[in-house]
Amino acid sequence: MKNSLEKDFNFIELLKFTLPTILMMIFTATYSIVDGFFVSRFVGTDALSSVNIAFPLFNATLAIGVMIGAGGSALIAKKMGEGKEQEAKENFTLLIVSCFVIGVIIMVAGGLNMEALMRFLGADDKLLAGCMIYGYLLLPFAIPTLLQMAFQYWFVTAGKADLGLKLTVAAGIANMVLDYLFIVVFEWGIAGAALATGSGILIPSMVGLVFFARNKSGTLHLVKPRWDAQVIVKSCTNGASEMVTELSNAITTFLYNIVMMRLAGSDGVASMTIILYLDFLLKSALLGFAMGVGPVFSYNYGSQDHEKLKKFFKYSLKFVSATSACLFTFAFLFAPQLSGIFAEEGTVVYDLAEKGFKLYCFGFLFTGISIFSSALFTAFSNGAVSATISFFRTFLFIVVGLLTLPNIIGITGAWIAGPTGEFIAMLVSLLFLVLFRKKYKYL
Repeated sequence: MKNSLEKDFNFIELLKFTLPTILMMIFTATYSIVDGFFVSRFVGTDALSSVNIAFPLFNATLAIGVMIGAGGSALIAKKMGEGKEQEAKENFTLLIVSCFVIGVIIMVAGGLNMEALMRFLGADDKLLAGCMIYGYLLLPFAIPTLLQMAFQYWFVTAGKADLGLKLTVAAGIANMVLDYLFIVVFEWGIAGAALATGSGILIPSMVGLVFFARNKSGTLHLVKPRWDAQVIVKSCTNGASEMVTELSNAITTFLYNIVMMRLAGSDGVASMTIILYLDFLLKSALLGFAMGVGPVFSYNYGSQDHEKLKKFFKYSLKFVSATSACLFTFAFLFAPQLSGIFAEEGTVVYDLAEKGFKLYCFGFLFTGISIFSSALFTAFSNGAVSATISFFRTFLFIVVGLLTLPNIIGITGAWIAGPTGEFIAMLVSLLFLVLFRKKYKYL
């Protein structure tokens, strides 16, 4: 069976190939925002703050799934490009088994330490109960969460990105319907939000398992796994950048919560939650493109087709640069309307979110290059460089900004910490792209 990754794409064809993953990420972000909308509008902004404080625990699980999925995808696609089809399938199955084992460990460790975790993440007495409800109810979904995130990458590697999109849409619709049912109709509050999220996750994870178990004629399916610790280690180290991104998001969310609680109380935390929701939504197109194009680079790197690598690199830079500019323009012009999705105009939360987002959105001008560069080096199995870019972009520079700027210029410093970090990270990314151009021959 001919592998779709072999194709010699032109620019439009490459965009069409990555479109399912772009739409998948946009839809994932959209239904995440719907969660926030229902909680904010029908439970209250304090509940939204509780969800945001507890969310880093969920982020950590997502991070592990993304690490295994992204790192494993690059490893599997490279072996496909080298003609090692059976070995690729054995590695793929082993990584799925690993997700089950890790999921059990997360459930046990999280269940035994929930209150201490929520206190550490910033929950005060007012918000603690809501944080613990959200955390406890999402724990049983640890294994499906790991599988869902990993399958988002592996569907692309298997040439079934369209199926990944359909399952994400189905999960999102289920989540939205259950949000309405559980929160508005049954009035289950934060518990309803957690159960709706977990139930939606079950769809892509369970259907994905069935698909790969029965897809015997496809390029990728379940076989008897062969134990190889190096496969797990290489997948984790190679996917470390994606894990760094997710973990950094969790840590920076935690720091934003601490800073905003100090500067503006729970209203400040709620406004920052709104901004982070919008940030995820608008960056999702760039994240989806990077996810979709990664296996194409891995495959052609494995087959040593340098002409395709150069062409696809040029196409990718063109797309991420144009998209970044469009995202900034849209965010700046429509900041009031976007903030109004979650908070009523005239409220303190709305005013903080609208003002803050107009500053925060300048980061969109710089983020595309960094997101693509990190994904590119993951595709080349250079986890160290990829992780370094992600660490700089999503953690180091933002954390330094959060720890210094608010002390100098107050709450404005919190809003501009992100864009400042994104700008410096873009410069670092460009430096790495220049330094490694001869090794990987994309320029």
